[in-house]
Amino acid sequence: MKKKKKIIISNRLPIQIERKKEKLIIKPSAGGLATGLNSAFDSDEILWVGWPGIVPKDEEEKEKIVELLKPMSLLPVFLSKDEIRNFYEGYSNEVLWPICHYQPSYIHFDREYWSTYVTVNKKFCEAALSIDQLSDFIWVQDYQLMLLPQLLRSENQTLNIGYFHHIPFPSEELFMNIPQRKELVEGLLGADLIGFHTFADSQNFLNACKKILHVSSGYNQLIYKDRHIFVESFPMGIDFDKFVQVSHQPKIQSIASQFRSHFPDQKIIISVDRLDYSKGILERLRAFLTFLEKYPEWHTKVVLYMLIVPSRDKVSQYKKLKDEINRKVSEINSIYGNLSWTPVLYFYKSLPFEELVGLYVASDICMITSTRDGMNLVSKEYIASKTLSKGVLILSEFAGASKELVDALIINPYNRTETADSIYQALKMPPEEVQERTDANIQIIQKFNVQHWVQLFTNRLAETKAIQR
Repeated sequence: MKKKKKIIISNRLPIQIERKKEKLIIKPSAGGLATGLNSAFDSDEILWVGWPGIVPKDEEEKEKIVELLKPMSLLPVFLSKDEIRNFYEGYSNEVLWPICHYQPSYIHFDREYWSTYVTVNKKFCEAALSIDQLSDFIWVQDYQLMLLPQLLRSENQTLNIGYFHHIPFPSEELFMNIPQRKELVEGLLGADLIGFHTFADSQNFLNACKKILHVSSGYNQLIYKDRHIFVESFPMGIDFDKFVQVSHQPKIQSIASQFRSHFPDQKIIISVDRLDYSKGILERLRAFLTFLEKYPEWHTKVVLYMLIVPSRDKVSQYKKLKDEINRKVSEINSIYGNLSWTPVLYFYKSLPFEELVGLYVASDICMITSTRDGMNLVSKEYIASKTLSKGVLILSEFAGASKELVDALIINPYNRTETADSIYQALKMPPEEVQERTDANIQIIQKFNVQHWVQLFTNRLAETKAIQR
């Protein structure tokens, strides 16, 4: 008898499909979730459901994609261009994303958004239920699929359903701004176990349930429709060993040395972000400007190397943010730069993985100024890349990682003077203290890696099944 597979459901499959000269090219994703699941389970244990990242030209191409993905245990859910626009770009990223990142002014409602969000969640439900010998273990990922747990539950009461929310969950006051707040929390309560990165996020969710549904709850559970639903925190880690191994390679050390050779007499501060208003990019630039004003003795001795990965820059809010970043970088460089020194080096592109690790290895300081962040894995990647070298991590208190990486310099990104002083503290920090802080953070992320995260969640989900009985 064939063994039932564990079902993972996410908005995107862990691959990218590209159409080149009428050929379909499949590229595996290097994302943390895919890496963690693949390393925690045997490849034949998982079946992954999600959008393949491409709109098929016709039914023939659709069938071809299904057959291409079948040997990889991937089940595609196909979406039309309108569904992508209204479900993903619309409701997910113009309603849920800004609310969850405490930016209600960025919300844009459209009547098509919600109806399409419901339709697409139902599509994912139908895809999961179509699986032969459906496993009773289903793990739903993230805010694009908040209705899915209850949709699945209504079709099959015996399913063991987990849900993980990878972004922040806002305070109940903010969440109440969403017109469909009741439908969203009821959607999640179809799960047996609901996970968040931080304890604060889990409590925000429980408070929202109490306010909206008038249910009573304990510190980590509630009872709804005669079912015990557990709400807990599971801080996500990274593939620690992968970053250590890559950072030790002679090729990466060479990339790092070559990078450093461009700045022989300067300290290098790096930041790596996707273009997004939640990343505090403008706050970082304002703080760096304050640092240059307050500490003139560091002029010509330090550079801020900003790598911003392109994202949604055709959307007006993101285009405006990109323009503001360009203006602020130009302002700083025009005030303080000269022929031999450019204070801020700004690159709008993505880097290949090996070059990114080389950048981590080469730098002296990594600066993360998120105004809200579920976790922020860059902070952990940076630390994991510093086992042969050392570096100071400046980390926003509003990133989930700040609850674990307590030996970083924790800052409030809205306080530009405090952040500027932290830059100075990092630059002046004695090598012994830098090493101690780096080593302490390494111990944390080595122990609580992505494999540990997957195992912890899946074991806890199995326990909830026994409790439901």
